[in-house]
Amino acid sequence: MSEMQATSTPQAEPAAPSTLLFVDDEANILSSLKRLFRPFGYRIFTAESGAEGLEIMERDSVDLVVSDMRMPEMNGAQFLEKVREKWPDTVRILLTGYAEMEATIDAINKGQIYRYISKPWEDNDITLTVKQALERKQLEREKERLEALTQKQFEELKEFNATLESKVKSRTEEVRQTMGFLEVANDNLKKSFITTVRVFANLIEMREGKLTGHSRRVADLSKAIAQQMGIKGSELQDIFLAGLLHDVGKIGLPDRLLEKPFSGLTAEERAEVVKHPAKGQAALMALEQLQGAAKLIRSHRERVDGMGFPEKLIGDAIPLGARIIAVATDYDAVQTGSLLSKVMSPAEATSYILEGNGKRYDSAVVKAFIKVTDTSGATQPIPELPVKTDQLQPGMKLSRDLLSKDGGLLLSKDHVIDDNLIAQIRNFEVLEDRLLTIYIYAKKGS
Repeated sequence: MSEMQATSTPQAEPAAPSTLLFVDDEANILSSLKRLFRPFGYRIFTAESGAEGLEIMERDSVDLVVSDMRMPEMNGAQFLEKVREKWPDTVRILLTGYAEMEATIDAINKGQIYRYISKPWEDNDITLTVKQALERKQLEREKERLEALTQKQFEELKEFNATLESKVKSRTEEVRQTMGFLEVANDNLKKSFITTVRVFANLIEMREGKLTGHSRRVADLSKAIAQQMGIKGSELQDIFLAGLLHDVGKIGLPDRLLEKPFSGLTAEERAEVVKHPAKGQAALMALEQLQGAAKLIRSHRERVDGMGFPEKLIGDAIPLGARIIAVATDYDAVQTGSLLSKVMSPAEATSYILEGNGKRYDSAVVKAFIKVTDTSGATQPIPELPVKTDQLQPGMKLSRDLLSKDGGLLLSKDHVIDDNLIAQIRNFEVLEDRLLTIYIYAKKGS
């Protein structure tokens, strides 16, 4: 129930019996009037003069006055004029004879009477007149009560509307702050998740020295190619994660197969190795956040000419992210010797990719690959500065991964360091007995 709905509408109180006052200097007239009106349940007062009538009205509340015109000391017109001045809501009726027309007009003007009734009166006429006068008075009271109630509710509504605007503004600000906190928490969770995946990928590569850093380089190059092609959001993240984990299916392969380039494997050995994309997808089956990346891992060894594996998909049937990773992983693998028996330079690796354009690789992907690498095969430089551990300061942001001597990942790129991390980095420098160089993003103007 709203605050406004909670405000109930006051009901009119049950009406008490109406009070009548008859004023006449003739006792028999007063007695007649009392007898006439008593059966109607009214509360009745009588007075034999105007002065006595005023005294009664000072003591009790009177709804209607019936006054004779001709009375000594204070006539009916004078009495009703005083009644109007002190109790304007009391209904006033004048009893008068036909010969007193001038005085009656005076009473109408000064006393503003409801009606005048001629003597002798008709019982039905005078009782009906009094009844209608009291009903009219009751209606006027109810009208005034409802108008007062309406005005009160209007003022309450006006005040409520004034406070409602400030409440809405305040609660909107609370929601905005909460959303900001959730966005920060979500960003931190996302960074922690990606860092975990990178550490995991790095552990996989530590089995074979020449593969160290391969997944990280493939992920970075795949991301750069995807951005060049206009890919954003979750699709871009899936490509990056798939680049980090594309070799996760090789965990179960024996060392003798990992040590050989793919071109040097026997037919039986190749039959074993080509299972790794499907095994990689299966290994990530239970991780819901990695299902998009897992599909790319399954298809990253397919070729656009249909000569790849595991399903020999052709052209656009291969997911775009998988076609991007295929270029990035081969470009790096031919430089490490894990794909061919010959170890190539960056320029030779670029030529190798161009030779496979339209056969092994998607032409659009190769075009984007060429744009993100220069003629020597190096990626576009980023504004960064090399610093020593004694130059580190809280708030600095890493522009490159921080690696151990054997290639293990210590801190990932884009990590913001604090006092605690600076202390750990300096301890690690002592432990490895070598001076570390840390690359941080250069500030504008530095």
